[in-house]
Amino acid sequence: MPRYPAHLTGSGPNNPFPGIKVLERRLGHEIPHRLGSNEGLDMPHAALRRHFGDAMVEHVYCYGDSEAVGVRERISRQQTIPFDALLVDAGADSLIALTLRTVAEPGTTVVSAQGTYPTFGYFAQGQGCRLVETPYREAPGVLAPDIDALLETAKRGQARLVYLANPDNPSGHLHRDEDIRRLRADLPKDCWLLLDEAYHDFRDDAESPFASEVIPGVIRLRTLSKAHGLAGLRIGYAIAEPDTLAMMMKVRIHYAVSTLTQAAAEVVLDHPEEVKAHIQAVKTRRERLAAHFQGLGADVLPSATNFIGIRLPSAALAERINRELLDAGRLIARPVNPALGHILRITAVEDALQPGRLAILENALK
Repeated sequence: MPRYPAHLTGSGPNNPFPGIKVLERRLGHEIPHRLGSNEGLDMPHAALRRHFGDAMVEHVYCYGDSEAVGVRERISRQQTIPFDALLVDAGADSLIALTLRTVAEPGTTVVSAQGTYPTFGYFAQGQGCRLVETPYREAPGVLAPDIDALLETAKRGQARLVYLANPDNPSGHLHRDEDIRRLRADLPKDCWLLLDEAYHDFRDDAESPFASEVIPGVIRLRTLSKAHGLAGLRIGYAIAEPDTLAMMMKVRIHYAVSTLTQAAAEVVLDHPEEVKAHIQAVKTRRERLAAHFQGLGADVLPSATNFIGIRLPSAALAERINRELLDAGRLIARPVNPALGHILRITAVEDALQPGRLAILENALK
C-alpha cells in the first residue's frame, strides 16, 4: 500500500467548518435561518444584480457545498464511477497540489517525464519534493513519456509518487490501458501513481470499462475545463479509493469550489448531449488541422486530446515561429522545458482553421 506522511496517519486534522450543506445532510433537514454564518448574507448586491441578473447573485451569498454532492452524483451516474470514489476540487491543477500535499512531504522523491505538463513540477518543487525527470521516448511518429524509464527511476530513487499525463500534454500521446496497468503493477508498492487524465474525454474509448475503474494505489484526475468548457470556473475531480480521498479531505481547502461553479457544473452535466456534440466537433477540427499541416509536410504527432503537436527540426526554429506568431497576436503553445522546445502545440478551435491565421507557421514549413 502506498504511504502517507506520518502527520496525516492519525485521527486529524479535521475540517473545523464542514459547511451548511454538510450539516443539513447530517441532520436530515434544511436550515433556513442562518444566524451564525459570517458570510455577507444581507449584502444587497445591487451592482451584481444589474450586471449579471438575479439568478447568478443567488449563488454568491454562501460558501459552496464542501462535498460537492450534486456534481459527484451526476459524474457517478454518467460514468458509472462509485460516488464515494469521487472528490471534487478547483480544477486538475488544484488536485495535483492536493495530491502532493496528501502523500509527499518535503524531501520526498517524485518522478515525471521531462517536458510534460509543467504545473506538476512547479507544485512538486513548491512542496519541497525532490523532482526527478526522465526523457521522453522519441521516434518517427512517436513522442511519449517513457514508462520503462519512469519505472526504473522510481525504483532506483525510492520515489513516493510517479506522475503521468495520459493523454499526454504536450505531445498528445495516449498510452494503452494495459501499459497503465503494467506501470501500476511494477511500481514499488509504497509508491503512488498520479494519473492526470485532463484530456480523457477526447479519447475514442472514453467510455470504456477501464475509464470508470477505481485502481488501488492510483489517483486519477479529470477536469471540466475542456470538454465541458468550464475552465474559468475551476472545477475538476479525482477518482480514487474512498480511504485515499478521505485522507485528501484532511488537507483540502474546504470551499475551493464556489457555489456558483457547482451550480454551473450541474447545469452542464445535466445536458450531456451538448458536451458530446462539443467533443465530436473538437475531434473533427483536430483531424482537419492535422491533415492541413500534414499536407504542408509537417511532422504532426498523433493526438488523443483537443490539440495537435507539431514536431519541428529544431528548438530554435520553434522558438522563432512561436515568437513571430505571438508578435502578430496569435497565441499557440511551446513547452517551457528545453527538452521539448522543438514542439509547437495548436488547439483545435475554429479560429486556428481560418485561412491565413497561422500563415507564419505555414510559410516556415514550405
